Formats: sequence, structure tokens, C-alpha cells
Amino acid sequence: MIEYWYFSAKWCAPCKQLAPIMEEVSKTIPVKKIDVDSESELANSYGIRSVPTVILMKDGSEFKRIIGVKSLGEYLAL
Repeated sequence: MIEYWYFSAKWCAPCKQLAPIMEEVSKTIPVKKIDVDSESELANSYGIRSVPTVILMKDGSEFKRIIGVKSLGEYLAL
């Protein structure tokens, strides 16, 4: 199973820009939104250094990482 883990923060302007794109993605691919401030241990365990970061998980393992904001089409094409 493929799902996207979307690491973001409430204070992050690019994260706010990416939020509606991730909402569209979630209509076809499960998206787990993770706030780096409230879930800092999880963010640290995945080495999140900047937000937004989207990690594509396949069968529970990371197989691709995207840092920054991309277009809807780019997320759906992965």
C-alpha cells in the first residue's frame, strides 16, 4: 500500500500553500498529515530538516522524499 506522509507546521507559509494540493491528493492516495511541532519525535526519527516534506511510503517503508511545494500533477504522477 502506498501513502504520503506530509510533514508540515502551522507557522510555515509553503505548508499552507501545499495543504490544498495534499487535500486533492488524498482523494486518490492516503495522506497522513504530521505537524512537526506536536510530533517532533516522529519528525526527528525521519530526519525532517525543513517543511513541507512529503515522504512516500510503500508497505511501511520510505521510497521517495519530496521537499518543498510541487504541483498536484507531480504528486499524482509518483
